[in-house]
Amino acid sequence: MLDRFKEFWAGTLLHPFVRLFIRLGISPDAVTLVGTVGVCVGALAFFPRGELLAGVLFITAFVFSDLIDGRMAREMGRVSRFGAFWDSTLDRFGDGAIFGGLVLYFAGPGDSDIYLYLSLWCLVMGSVTSYARARAESLGMDAKGGIAERSDRLVSILVMTGLGDLLDLPILMEVTLWALAFASTYTVAFRVLKVRRQAIALDAADAAAATGTTDPGTGS
Repeated sequence: MLDRFKEFWAGTLLHPFVRLFIRLGISPDAVTLVGTVGVCVGALAFFPRGELLAGVLFITAFVFSDLIDGRMAREMGRVSRFGAFWDSTLDRFGDGAIFGGLVLYFAGPGDSDIYLYLSLWCLVMGSVTSYARARAESLGMDAKGGIAERSDRLVSILVMTGLGDLLDLPILMEVTLWALAFASTYTVAFRVLKVRRQAIALDAADAAAATGTTDPGTGS
């Protein structure tokens, strides 16, 4: 849902940074790496100490690298398979750090077992959501869809975590974690069932083709 705004951010508001980095000779892959390191540092340095708003602001400053690197690659004509792989792989580190930081927060100053487990569930299901799509595509099938795309998950948890800390309303983050836990679980189930339907159809087609090839009555 939020992907529709990527072109606006990268093509308009962040375009000066894109042009600056290109002039400085910085590679898109380096921007991806620095952005991921910044997100991980912000989440794992601030969240476990209960400094949620500071962590969100720190992370936000680096999250935009996820928009800048792709725009840079297109403008430089350096879109590559490795770049796509690199970006997706480092995304998993950033996602894990954010929800891992919340796990550590609830294990420490947040002092809540239920939300510790819920944060951990969101971390795991977020990874499975991405893996299900990647694995399906590697097998020639489509696993897009659901209600918890990566950008939706990150924006919602970061915004509500920051607002909850700023307004002293932790319920904002807590409700968001429940919503994300449900949305991620639904999305994984949706993608598994979608791939299952495609796999059954493909397996049936393969079986029919094999039977048609080897059946003596067909004259083949």
